[in-house]
Amino acid sequence: MALPALFQPIRVRKLALSNRIVIAPMCQYSAEDGCMTDWHMIHLGQLALSGAALLTIEATAVLPEGRITWADVGLWNDQTEAAMGRTLEGIRRWSNMPIAIQLNHAGRKASTEVPWKGGAQFAPSATHGWQTEAPSAVPFTEGNVAPTALDRDGLRRVRDAFVASAGRAARLGIDAIQLHAAHGYLLHQFLSPLSNRRDDEYGGSLENRMRFPLEVFDAVRAAFPAEKTVSMRVSGTDWMEGGWTIDQTVAFAKMLEARGCDAIHVSSGGLHPAQQIPVGPSYQVPLARAVKAAVRMPVVAVGLITGFDQAEAIVATGDADMIALARTILYDPRWPWHAAAELGAKIRVPSQYLRSQPRQYKDLFESE
Repeated sequence: MALPALFQPIRVRKLALSNRIVIAPMCQYSAEDGCMTDWHMIHLGQLALSGAALLTIEATAVLPEGRITWADVGLWNDQTEAAMGRTLEGIRRWSNMPIAIQLNHAGRKASTEVPWKGGAQFAPSATHGWQTEAPSAVPFTEGNVAPTALDRDGLRRVRDAFVASAGRAARLGIDAIQLHAAHGYLLHQFLSPLSNRRDDEYGGSLENRMRFPLEVFDAVRAAFPAEKTVSMRVSGTDWMEGGWTIDQTVAFAKMLEARGCDAIHVSSGGLHPAQQIPVGPSYQVPLARAVKAAVRMPVVAVGLITGFDQAEAIVATGDADMIALARTILYDPRWPWHAAAELGAKIRVPSQYLRSQPRQYKDLFESE
């Protein structure tokens, strides 16, 4: 029987992935002063035994003021690097799954409370708050303190922070970097005309709005080892009149590919609180399909992908090269095992778990 598309290997630059299932970055809001804690060892450790092809560390702030919340993970100094190193050392002892990291700056969506406490933005004077910064002095929601518009020195500082974090990621032996230009965070804020009101060379035209995200990509690509993967996550649309669109996303993807981007992960939304998202199974797959039609680099689809046949169809029909799981794999950390059983594929599992193979699925498991 032919190997299901979802379980065919793929190479992204020199990174060999055993199947087409990747674990999306998922914020845990459980760090202390930017440092990973035992929670991250537990959380990432279980996902590293899931049978997926790639584990992506959550949105990791390149500066303290770039955190979404006061409890976000960071990679901006020796302390945050050491804490992440301890976590990675524990995971790698028991798993050979490649590990990527998503580097981020939250821009005007920073300085917020953790989601389970409401997620509201703190004023700069609050205990867990600070002054936010963005392309323009336009707050995310009415009533928020306006962000400070980044000047030339600020742009240089942020770009250099991405580069420094990329260097730390390289020292930690991380296999790939994903730059976060989605969900309304800083790089996305530069892209969208709803948040970027600048009148210099970083605002106005599409070319100008793409300029800073592309500068960050170029700088990170130059700083990260040449043999390793650098990708970008984008929002395919703002789901808002006058906002970022799929046509602009395609143009951005082409520019990234020309600069050596290795893959693009297509999500959507997050830029404006009035967005109207038609949420449903595979609702973002058409966005991935549009990008896939325009570029040669691998494209990752994400968003309410829960079914095994659903995931197989996305890859088999060429809508995307890979699928990313987020809440789906939090709910079922063994989703890849179950997909392999359903679709008739083999899955690599730790030797300690080989005896758990159900009798009806002969030869489902193979040892790592």
